[in-house]
Amino acid sequence: MPAEKSGGVAEAIPTRAPLIELRGVGKVYRTGKLEYAALRGVDLTIAEGDMVAVVGPSGSGKTTILNMVTGIDRPTEGEVEVGRLRIDTMHEDELAAWRGENVGIVFQFFQLLPTLTALENAVLPLDFAHRGSKRERMERARHNLDLVGLGDKLDHMPAELSGGEQQRVAIARALATDPKLVVGDEPTGNLDTQTAAEMLDVLERLNERGTTILYVTHDRDLAARAHRTVTIRDGLVVAG
Repeated sequence: MPAEKSGGVAEAIPTRAPLIELRGVGKVYRTGKLEYAALRGVDLTIAEGDMVAVVGPSGSGKTTILNMVTGIDRPTEGEVEVGRLRIDTMHEDELAAWRGENVGIVFQFFQLLPTLTALENAVLPLDFAHRGSKRERMERARHNLDLVGLGDKLDHMPAELSGGEQQRVAIARALATDPKLVVGDEPTGNLDTQTAAEMLDVLERLNERGTTILYVTHDRDLAARAHRTVTIRDGLVVAG
């Protein structure tokens, strides 16, 4: 029921603009004469500022959807639009630049460089983008590490951090360029239940600041923390 103003006049509830739109997206992988349809005509819209979990059995197409949204892979058919841009038609150099500015990716296995400190890992995307001065980049990385609760471990090497702390560094690194979208591919898959829940706390806080969050998980309890759950089966969206 729409909300009402004090004078009894109905006030429309504002609708958020779509950030991600997949239209008729199919993806076929080919190995020699063999073909495997990972996605089969997926239609999916995700609004700005939403927090969405993608669930489904292994091999259902969950990670392939993330790869479409981030431009890591391209569809065999259909259209992928993120932030009103058709990323499926971009050249590779355009796509890399777009991804660096607009998307933060958190992986299951952290993928931190073992010879760099937490601070040096967190500043890497800014160094690659040559954004700001060295001092400004370091200040931004410190801010992000503080945001994820690691402001006191800037000089620790990955081997000196717990799994949950390493994943926090990975999240701080994903936030380096202040992206509109943070994507996680089983970001809690290598963590115990309590630490995984703490990671979701971090993602929720980011979402409250306006960042759109999209993550794949096998854990139904963690999926329930999202505003919306999208279920994938056999390359199709079957719920959500």
